[in-house]
Amino acid sequence: MKVLGFKKFLILIILGATIASCQDRASRQQTSTSNQADCRTVEHEAGQTQICGQPERIVVLGPYILESLLALDEQPVAYADYYAFHPKDYDNPSQQISYLGHLIKESIANVGTAEKPSLEAIIKVEPDLIIGSTANKSQYETLSQIAPTILFERKTPETTLRGVAQAVNRSEQAEQLLTETKQRMTAARKSFAPIVKAHPQLLLLSSSKLQRIDLITSYFNCASVIEDLGFQLVSPPEIKDSQTSRLHPISIEILPELNNADSVILLGYNFSELEATDNFNAHQLSKLKQAWSNNAIAQSLDASKAGRVYFIPTYICAGLPGAIGTKLYLEELEQQLLPP
Repeated sequence: MKVLGFKKFLILIILGATIASCQDRASRQQTSTSNQADCRTVEHEAGQTQICGQPERIVVLGPYILESLLALDEQPVAYADYYAFHPKDYDNPSQQISYLGHLIKESIANVGTAEKPSLEAIIKVEPDLIIGSTANKSQYETLSQIAPTILFERKTPETTLRGVAQAVNRSEQAEQLLTETKQRMTAARKSFAPIVKAHPQLLLLSSSKLQRIDLITSYFNCASVIEDLGFQLVSPPEIKDSQTSRLHPISIEILPELNNADSVILLGYNFSELEATDNFNAHQLSKLKQAWSNNAIAQSLDASKAGRVYFIPTYICAGLPGAIGTKLYLEELEQQLLPP
């Protein structure tokens, strides 16, 4: 036990020395850059952070942060995904990072998982900016000692985009992206108008294999995009009037009570036994499709009989609530719900 304690002590000493070195380097860089470029104060979920110059070595903690950075045509040097899909560095991002990897131009470091990133791995890439989420609040002080750190909330994608854009000097581009997203939604509303008129009531569910089912009334883009298109989300009165939750666990036996739904969208997820991202979509949905197909109650619904049950990976709308994810979500909805 004494040996183990001594090893931990040594690691803390090394970490402390490395962080001190990073702080000294960051201080020197900030002093020199501030003479050449404007500094700006970025407001975020953990407070305010001053960033000077143009960050070039950005560490990203979480897919929806990566989504915002890539949408602004900026590149990270390191990334932490929600799950440990890939244990090594991302030497082939297009095959190793779902939905976003094809936008990454070079190999980048893997710094663990978004909620529990590796400090050693982050220090190793010598960042000049760290962007994370509210899940990193407990690590904020430590991360801030390594490099300027800003944190954002997943349920506020516009705020996230604007904050990231301010940090990397891309505010004008952020506003353009937000305008383009609104224009895309306006065009989609027109395309969906006939479908909405014919089949307005929609049941939005989330599940893995029907062992647990969540009825969704408000869940980031997952619900808001559906409502923006004009659909009315179906739910029992006691859930509809609830303000305490966005995901409501229900049993499959409740589904016949929701048979007034003209259509059903099932948002599927399955992160177990996932070894590669080339079959990510299929892996998220295959077991859910099979379970729905084999369940007598599910098949008894009018929407099932009419062929109006649709399957979309939850990851697209919940994991990527910004400009890129919204575009992908709309494309899935258009492909499945609109006539060819």
